[in-house]
Amino acid sequence: MAKNILIVDDAAFMRMMIKDILTKNGYNVVGEAENGAKAFEKYNELKPDLVLMDITMPEVDGIAALKMIMGADRGAKVIMCSAMGQQAMVIEAIHSGAKDFIVKPFQPDRVLEAVKKVIG
Repeated sequence: MAKNILIVDDAAFMRMMIKDILTKNGYNVVGEAENGAKAFEKYNELKPDLVLMDITMPEVDGIAALKMIMGADRGAKVIMCSAMGQQAMVIEAIHSGAKDFIVKPFQPDRVLEAVKKVIG
C-alpha cells in the first residue's frame, strides 16, 4: 500500500519537485501546505504517514509546526528540509522530534533515502 505524505514548503516549485520525486517512486502525496499553520491543520485532517517540511516559512516556521505536530501526535514522522548553513535549526528540529533532514537543493536519491529510512 502506498504511504501517504504531506509536503510543506512556502515555495510552490519546491513542493512540485518533491511531489514529482515521491509520486514517481510509488508514494502518495495526500496534501500540500505553504506554512506551518496550514501544515498543522492538514496533518490533523489527513493523518499522513510522513510530513516533509521546510524549516524557513512565513507565519509559522517549520520548527514551531514540528513542535505543534509532535505535541498532538507523539508518533508523527517528520523529515525537515533546510538550505545550507542552518545547522542550529536542524539540530533543534532533531531534538524536537524530526526523524531526519534533507538539505536543499534536493538530490532525488537523498529524498528517497530519507523517506525510505523513516517509513519504508
